[in-house]
Amino acid sequence: MKISILKNYLNDSIQQVYKAISSRTTIPILTGIKLDVNHQGVTLTASDTDISIQSFIPVEDDNQTVVQVEQTGSVVLPAKFFVEIIKKLPSQEIVMEVKDHFQTFISSGATEIQMVGLDPEEFPILPAIEGNQTLSIPGDLLKNMIKQTGFSISTHETTPILTGILWNLEDNELKFTATDRHRLATRSAQLNGGDVKFNNVVIAGKTLSELSKIVPDQNTLVDILVSDNQVLFKIENVLFYSRILEGIYPDTSRIIPTSYKTELIIDTKKLSESIDRAYLLSREEKTNIVRLQTLDHGGIEISSSSTELGKVREELDVVDFKGEPLRISFNSKYMLDVLKVVESEQLMIAFTGIMSPIVLKPMDDSNSLYVILPYRTNN
Repeated sequence: MKISILKNYLNDSIQQVYKAISSRTTIPILTGIKLDVNHQGVTLTASDTDISIQSFIPVEDDNQTVVQVEQTGSVVLPAKFFVEIIKKLPSQEIVMEVKDHFQTFISSGATEIQMVGLDPEEFPILPAIEGNQTLSIPGDLLKNMIKQTGFSISTHETTPILTGILWNLEDNELKFTATDRHRLATRSAQLNGGDVKFNNVVIAGKTLSELSKIVPDQNTLVDILVSDNQVLFKIENVLFYSRILEGIYPDTSRIIPTSYKTELIIDTKKLSESIDRAYLLSREEKTNIVRLQTLDHGGIEISSSSTELGKVREELDVVDFKGEPLRISFNSKYMLDVLKVVESEQLMIAFTGIMSPIVLKPMDDSNSLYVILPYRTNN
């Protein structure tokens, strides 16, 4: 194998696939990035068995020669060193040549590097995903849906299914659900998916977080192909494979109240800033407990306390209030996580009692809903 390649194209592709390299793997070949060279271009692949990422560099792009192929072939190069050294090479043009026993020589300007390569035949074959369960979604929408639900996944490996986001697609409505049993986030979107439908597709939150970093910010379409145990995301010249988590996701519909005893509409930014201030004290107490109390004049009071530092108390006006008076305690960190992703200027918060789930609905977004379980306190 021998090629000449432009540094910025090679570096971009390495950065994309490197997200699939795991530092915890005990399989030596998976610590490397595989390069496959043919006369159409260069394909880079990395995998940790749960996710695999493949990036293709074409011979030409925008009438510019990107890769000159002198000899085709394959090699696996140690990812950690490869990703660092390519970034620091002095010249825009890089020459790579693989010789006997996969010894790889890289030159750029006056710099010459020799790397010990591995046999590409030992690298795992990527999963073959077949079927017609393909849908397209704008990249910015996909990133937004992941951001607005991913914070609610469980971080405890004892219940693996809850470490993922549940995907359901029916009647062209794609719905994401995430919960750690203490809070819940849902986000839905209408798509033009044709006859495609699926349910109980659960993808690890960490995986979707890495996917978000690859999806461009602009309105690029992402094609998604779902099979029995794998899902493939196609983003321009990148293929992103993910394993679907095994198991049945719990039915979360039963924990969402359908009627409320108390409802209030409030300015999202003012509520967020108030709870953030109260959080400072509750964090010191290591409880994160903040209290919300309705007031006789229709506003609310936000408060928290620390045995060592003191108390915080603040009154906030509300846009609208109806129902019964209420005093309730909740995890301020969970509430702030919701408020960070709410894009609506106003938020509806609904209660059915001091020990019933708190429901949050952005006023300008009927596709999002959040639930937080309250705390039982002595006071």
